[in-house]
Amino acid sequence: MDDSAADTGTETVGYRGPTACAAAGITYRQLDYWARTGLVEPSVRPAYGSGTQRLYSFKDVVVLKIVKRFLDTGVALQNIRTAVQHLRERGFRDLERMTLMSDGATVYECSSPDEVVDLLQGGQGVFGIAVGVVWRDVEAALSQLHGERVDTGETLVGHNPADELARRRNRAV
Repeated sequence: MDDSAADTGTETVGYRGPTACAAAGITYRQLDYWARTGLVEPSVRPAYGSGTQRLYSFKDVVVLKIVKRFLDTGVALQNIRTAVQHLRERGFRDLERMTLMSDGATVYECSSPDEVVDLLQGGQGVFGIAVGVVWRDVEAALSQLHGERVDTGETLVGHNPADELARRRNRAV
């Protein structure tokens, strides 16, 4: 499977709600609200009514953690929604190399050091999230938790998403 397949939600491993919450540092109530309102929906498997389990992809969990970090710094949920929509439109590509910054009112994507400097020269306080750091935090957290194979439902204990990504990269070469 190549990275484009991952961008379309055809992951081979998914994470149930409680696992996604633990890795992202959020409550189940937040997860449920964000899914129901479309902020961060599970891309592997949505809930189909009572008793079904949502499954979140690795990238979904990274986005959940980004949302949590922005909320913790006081960025308004509506501004976070706009940022997540921007990421969704990009297909969540290059997340690991991205820096997201906010002045509290707007969220900016910075892909070069020059863009970061331009924001800082504006004179306002700016908060930044190096998504690569969040990516590694989520990898570490999920390596201690349970994943689930999408095709068989098999529980994977201590699944390391980095291993899955390495396998995908090797297949794509």
